[in-house]
Amino acid sequence: TTLLQDEENVGNVKRLIAKVFELSLQATVPEEADVEPIVAASTVGRFGDYQCNNAMGLFSKLKGKGGGQFRGPPAVGQAIMKNLPQTEMIESCSVAGPGFVNVVLSNKWMSKSIQKMLLDGIDTWAPKLSIKRAVVDFSSPNIAKEMHVGHLRSTIIGDTIARMLEFSHVDVLRRNHVGDWGTQFGMLIEHLFEKFPNIEAVNETAIGDLQAFYKASKQRFDDDSEFKERAQKAVVRLQGGEKRYRDAWAQICAISRREFDSVYDRLKVELEEKGESFYNTFIPSVIEGLTNQGLVEESEGARVIFLEGFNIPLIVVKSDGGYNYASTDLTALWYRLNEEKVEWIIYVTDVGQQQHFEMVFKAAKIAGWLPTEANKYPRTSHVGFGLVLGEDGKRFRTRSTEVVRLVDLLDEAKSRSKAVLEEREKDKDWTKEEIDQTAEAVGYGAVKYADLKNNRLTNYTFNFDQMLNDKGNTAVYLLYAHARICSIIRKSGKDVEELKKTGVLSLEHQDERVLGLHLLRFSEIVEEACTNLLPNILCEYLYNLSENFSKFYSNCQVIGSAEETSRLLLCEATAMVMRKCFFLLGITPVYKI
Repeated sequence: TTLLQDEENVGNVKRLIAKVFELSLQATVPEEADVEPIVAASTVGRFGDYQCNNAMGLFSKLKGKGGGQFRGPPAVGQAIMKNLPQTEMIESCSVAGPGFVNVVLSNKWMSKSIQKMLLDGIDTWAPKLSIKRAVVDFSSPNIAKEMHVGHLRSTIIGDTIARMLEFSHVDVLRRNHVGDWGTQFGMLIEHLFEKFPNIEAVNETAIGDLQAFYKASKQRFDDDSEFKERAQKAVVRLQGGEKRYRDAWAQICAISRREFDSVYDRLKVELEEKGESFYNTFIPSVIEGLTNQGLVEESEGARVIFLEGFNIPLIVVKSDGGYNYASTDLTALWYRLNEEKVEWIIYVTDVGQQQHFEMVFKAAKIAGWLPTEANKYPRTSHVGFGLVLGEDGKRFRTRSTEVVRLVDLLDEAKSRSKAVLEEREKDKDWTKEEIDQTAEAVGYGAVKYADLKNNRLTNYTFNFDQMLNDKGNTAVYLLYAHARICSIIRKSGKDVEELKKTGVLSLEHQDERVLGLHLLRFSEIVEEACTNLLPNILCEYLYNLSENFSKFYSNCQVIGSAEETSRLLLCEATAMVMRKCFFLLGITPVYKI
């Protein structure tokens, strides 16, 4: 299946070109049903803007069937080119090498398309995906434990994937699958009762640092066998639903949640919490269903599912009768498919959990919940990511070997960018609020972009000096580039909204054309980033857009030139696309520097 629906893809040039080639292929080889056009943006600009690469494959296919109407792939390419229907989109075509059909887009059509976007808005360039509903399961910290940089990566990557899908007209359920259940609550609750006999008096101030509270309860659990026994009984009483225990649990969750929210508020990330505890009531019936299908077997006292290709079984009920991650994750998957009717379920966690999810997905396929074919819907995807490293190349921590508090990390990014603004004496002509908002946009944006620009599977080194550098591929450089474009438009003294209606955009100069073509590729890039769940594709596009703009601005005078109106419109189109990229990456744009 393809992710996109063609008829609505007005802003997706690659799809529009593919549509034209689809008609040509039908005319060239009518006997071959459903030949998918293989269209790619040309990497070598001198041959064309796009190319169709069907000729070689088609020739092999026809030859295998004994069809000899073509003498070789180049002849197939020539026929495909000849059968292209007339379209204002295409300026010229040529065939290169083993039948590659190169297409040069018409400047006039390109100009008209950008102008239309300026009037109708960038949302008309959103790719239209064929799925209606998805779950993005991300962030998902554990109650009573500190959120660490791993959760930061999951939060940032998950938010961007959700934003790209939402932009592409998908109804996204943003799920925070918090660890709010499990045996650790026994020791936390017992420790709470010891410290606060009157549970009503418990609040954030009373408990103080929840992490220290967690450590102290763990210490008691390890050192005192009587406490350990009480804690184990507390788990049973909590799971049995005793009010006093449920209330204590709810208190601990609420305090922890406030800590998480302080991170989400800074990052402007929205999530709906459906923690592990939510699925508890559904687990028994889901496991019973799998057992009735003959998938669950007894093994060493536990109940497990044996999966081909894995040397360990998936344990769904532990030997003590308790449930574990697999029980919850299978049940959550069942719930999302059957109750929430979701077509694509995306899990954003570190690569270390990849095998666990592969086993859960495999079990779901054997159970018939998911199709076994690779790209059929409903489907599941594990979006893995690497570690965050310190400058010493080891896991990122503070000096005391404690994991860094995220709130402190984000606040430091903000205060460092604020210091730079004050150094540049912006505090003389900017209001306090402007300084604060800019420091926040730049600081938080820098942290997000430093994470997103890497292929998520790799480890990345956290370095404030690098991420806050205003040169190179950083958020600071890109935010400043956007602000410069806004300043060019302001300096012209022209009303750009009026120009959109009355002015005419043209792409005569080579650098104008390169910039225009890059703008027109926005939709297909978002599609590619969605399909592959790789935000770095969008970051690379944004960085190249900024570079293309710099080249255009160096070589094409804007203000005071004969082409001023057209070039101001090109500036505005660039700023609009940049802003949408920032939005998709969860970064707040800056309008002045």
